[in-house]
Amino acid sequence: MEGENQGNELHTKIEIKPQGQEPVPPSSFVLDNQMEGKLPFFKSRYRQRASDTWLISLLVILHLMAFITTTLFNYFSIPSVFFQPLSENPLLGPSASTLDKVGALRRHFLAQNPLNWRFFVCPWLHAGLIHFAINISCTIFIGIHLERDYGPLRIGVIYLLSAFSGSLICSLFVRNNPVVTSSGALFGLLGTMLSGLIRNWKVYSSKCAALAALFTVMVMNFFLGLLPHIDNFANIGAFISGLLLGFVLLLTPQVRQMSKNKAGLFEYGVNGAKSTIKIKQKLVLDRLILRSISLVLFVILLSGCLVAVFLGIDGNHYCGWCRFIDCIPYKRWSCNDGPKTCEIMKSYSEMTLTCLYNGNTRVFPFTNVSQARMNDLCAMIC
Repeated sequence: MEGENQGNELHTKIEIKPQGQEPVPPSSFVLDNQMEGKLPFFKSRYRQRASDTWLISLLVILHLMAFITTTLFNYFSIPSVFFQPLSENPLLGPSASTLDKVGALRRHFLAQNPLNWRFFVCPWLHAGLIHFAINISCTIFIGIHLERDYGPLRIGVIYLLSAFSGSLICSLFVRNNPVVTSSGALFGLLGTMLSGLIRNWKVYSSKCAALAALFTVMVMNFFLGLLPHIDNFANIGAFISGLLLGFVLLLTPQVRQMSKNKAGLFEYGVNGAKSTIKIKQKLVLDRLILRSISLVLFVILLSGCLVAVFLGIDGNHYCGWCRFIDCIPYKRWSCNDGPKTCEIMKSYSEMTLTCLYNGNTRVFPFTNVSQARMNDLCAMIC
């Protein structure tokens, strides 16, 4: 009898023992789990697989291969010179003639053939080592987190379409100086990042920090585009394209593991069933409308640029001050794209060039140069 009473007491203790809260199960999407976790963006607090960022790794390799190819072209065109002096290329890169050879955009190339192969090559080219280092670093910083959250397929589509759109818009304002548009794809990713922030504004934490990071990267690369050979119109066009495509393709970030406590930059911080229901209802109501409007605007932008390129429209004829968006004149470089003619005087081992536009004269310790290189030197002193 005593043993039976002890058993009942033990059973009673087990029955009234409070149960702890069940852990939040992992999920592939935030909304499917009632938004009870947090999705880190810049400050990841969960382990990622190496395969999660294969797209950005591949893009970096392709850009590196294109940069090495450009450098080798410059080396064999101008023997024993990988990079031109800063007085000729302030970004520590190849000559203008080398950029022309590898696929840079220039007005007279488009006049010869509006639908040019350069539209597809130009987004992979960099104007110099400085440009390459800054652009690739920012692409890794932004792209690696977007790819983790939204997947390589959607980010890859946005990257390529933004880059192509940027090249098209660049062609509408490009002058007769060679320019590259590799920064355009980065601005496409920045536009995508902004669309994600706007779309999920109420559920993101640390919005000020996210905006500060986006603004810093954007301003730094925009000012870099004020130097020769980098086109800022491509950056602007790609940013708009990335923003629209972000609304079309990126509505719900993917989650591989939830964090229950700490919140960091670009993390979800919504708790409670009521908030979850409201967010789900809002997504159901506006998802189709938002995607449709953004898709229509992007199609209009892309088709309009294609028609303008095919018709050979030059935006500089309608906007005289737009050239200052792309290149700011400075004593160490020239933004002039007018005809550059020089008087040439050769001696046994020296060559003297005199610019007929401004009268500048310079003596070079060589005489055996190609006509393309002669044009580079003439443009440098003019």
